[in-house]
Amino acid sequence: MATQELVGRVASAVANPGLHQAVARSVDRHSYAALAALTPEVREIYKARARAARLRSVRHMAELAAQFIAQAESHGIIVHTADDAAEAVRIVAEIAKSHGVRRIVKSKSMATEEVELNAHLGAEGMSVLETDLGEYIVQLAGQKPSHIVAPCLHMTRDEIAALFSREAGRQIATDTPSLTAFARERLREEFRLADLGISGGNFLVASEGALVMVTNEGNGRMCTTLPKVHVALVGIEKLVRDFADLADAVRILPVASTGQLITSYVSIIRRPAQSGEEGPQEVHIVLMDSGRSEILGSRYEEVLACIRCGACLDICPVYRQTGGHAYGSVYSGPIGAVLTPLLRAEPSAQALPFLSSLCGACTDVCPVGIHLHEHLVALRARAVARGVAFPAESGAFRGLRRAWTPARRYRLTRRLMRGALRLGGGARQLRAWTAGRSLPRVAARPVADRLRAEGLIDEER
Repeated sequence: MATQELVGRVASAVANPGLHQAVARSVDRHSYAALAALTPEVREIYKARARAARLRSVRHMAELAAQFIAQAESHGIIVHTADDAAEAVRIVAEIAKSHGVRRIVKSKSMATEEVELNAHLGAEGMSVLETDLGEYIVQLAGQKPSHIVAPCLHMTRDEIAALFSREAGRQIATDTPSLTAFARERLREEFRLADLGISGGNFLVASEGALVMVTNEGNGRMCTTLPKVHVALVGIEKLVRDFADLADAVRILPVASTGQLITSYVSIIRRPAQSGEEGPQEVHIVLMDSGRSEILGSRYEEVLACIRCGACLDICPVYRQTGGHAYGSVYSGPIGAVLTPLLRAEPSAQALPFLSSLCGACTDVCPVGIHLHEHLVALRARAVARGVAFPAESGAFRGLRRAWTPARRYRLTRRLMRGALRLGGGARQLRAWTAGRSLPRVAARPVADRLRAEGLIDEER
């Protein structure tokens, strides 16, 4: 059932030409800009340094977490730890209730999407408004983000303008100044009135007890400075050792994400506002595990080094045809197809590694050198072994193995299939398989017969 739902979502996305155009336009812009930003030699230097920095953090996560908590608390930040998503949601909700919070403004955060924080806080009677432009758009549309970096990448300008026009009760033009002006008008008053600001975090610097946010919009700073309370929900894998390791990661992040040599805002938060200062009176950081530590020490450990740049999504031929929603998970593209099955046990998550062509482009483009295509292959094998993905296909191959042993049965089947393909009947039987690919012409003489004639293989093999 899980794989059928996945196939259905993919089929619906593939049949949507408007989606392909919107996705291709955005990811092409990101990919071309990223390639042009650095020379190959400099890119490899940055990549090696960033990978080393991130793997150091992953392999010493427990001690860095302890160091971070001690340093942050010494500056007046309140640190909480959450073993799973439910605990993370409970902690944030309790903080909000303790302050009588009713209006919340929120900066872009994949961790909060992962735990479905907005829905839980909404059920408690709190209003949560996304303030990142892309997140605001998908929230108005009642959708989830389609991309790690560009949440509304799957939507066209016309669709966004129609959405804003409906919200405004008047016609909003499709040009960028008009669209951003409307969003700015709506959001600025919300920043002023909000009781609580929620954010994620790109990195946590253990030696300084500092939260680091890397953004291209000023809303991140508005969410973390104007409300009287700021809560950041961050996965424990975001820890880095010190500012030197932070610099190595931050240097490559904007290049891989959008082709920028430097992002618009790098915000470092080390403490709440002091007496007489403007800013939040309380800063809370929720360190969330939610399956991360179970990946430590496994063959997939390097996946935790991901810096959420979205480069693997931009280059992936499958993502380009389906967009992010077809994956049915918060994290899409190659990193989502690897990370989601490691964090979630349900069959729908285990089938995601099959959404890949295994071309290896994701591994080539990853700014921290994660071997994504190798992990996809391993997770496919794991899913099949557990019987949670495409069991009918797996059973069919087991049946073929039995049917084709000994080898003479296979040779007989091969001859029959060759005749069927020449007559066209085979193509009709393989209609589903050939719907998205061309069937090769049948060779006049099979390669096995040619090798046998030259004595390179024996008759029994």
